[in-house]
Amino acid sequence: MRRTGQYVALACYVVFLGFPLLWLLASALKSPAELDVAGSGLLPTAPTLQNFATALDRADLAVAAWNSLRVALGATVLVLVLGLPAAYGLARFRSRLKVVANGWVLVSQVFPVILVVIPLFLILRQFGLVDSLVGLTIVHAVYALPFALWMLQGFISAIPRDIEEAGTMDGAGRVRVLASIVAPLLVPGLVATAMFTLISSWNEFFFALVLIQDPAKVTLPLTLARFVGAEGQVQLGALAAGALLATVPSLLFFAAVQRRLTSGLLSGAVKG
Repeated sequence: MRRTGQYVALACYVVFLGFPLLWLLASALKSPAELDVAGSGLLPTAPTLQNFATALDRADLAVAAWNSLRVALGATVLVLVLGLPAAYGLARFRSRLKVVANGWVLVSQVFPVILVVIPLFLILRQFGLVDSLVGLTIVHAVYALPFALWMLQGFISAIPRDIEEAGTMDGAGRVRVLASIVAPLLVPGLVATAMFTLISSWNEFFFALVLIQDPAKVTLPLTLARFVGAEGQVQLGALAAGALLATVPSLLFFAAVQRRLTSGLLSGAVKG
């Protein structure tokens, strides 16, 4: 009886999580006339793909998706390259700098982003990185780096020091130990960190709204915002179709790394 209740609760939770995606799919398949009817059912009476054609043709979703992918992959690579050695140093060396760095990580997660937008814009303008995908990539990497450091510290702390000491006794330096011993053991943690950074950058809207003006460089969230008119009129069908298409890459990537992500989250717990 207890196991049946657990299965029922799990099924309800899955339905709760999957309902927004189901609603998006149903709305994307409805005609504009059916969407305008108040009280229409969840499922479309006459499914149509017109909303997908509208989203792809009028909003240049393919170009925006390519821009978002370039920015997200670039930010992920930067976070992993910079975050791994930094997290290793914070996890393995004891100093006052570690306390300050950990405090910075915690403060950065609660600091309002809107307060740094204007100084950030002025700094990027001095380097010619405003309205540039390179500048947006750097901003996304800097924004995701504190949380990535916090995650990677937990994964590194779970690795026994004896393994590193054995490599040191064989003559390996710190860099060699990090590259040859720690990094292979840290693959689940790196996958989890990459997953967080990639999805965060893929869905980011505010920084892209402030820094990008060229229509050829807009990212996917900015493109989806075009379906909301100046007077608040929403092209719901096209917006649902575009949002659904924007969600598919995230779902596919999560499905591909789900096993490594689960093991990474379990092995990344800090030992007490």
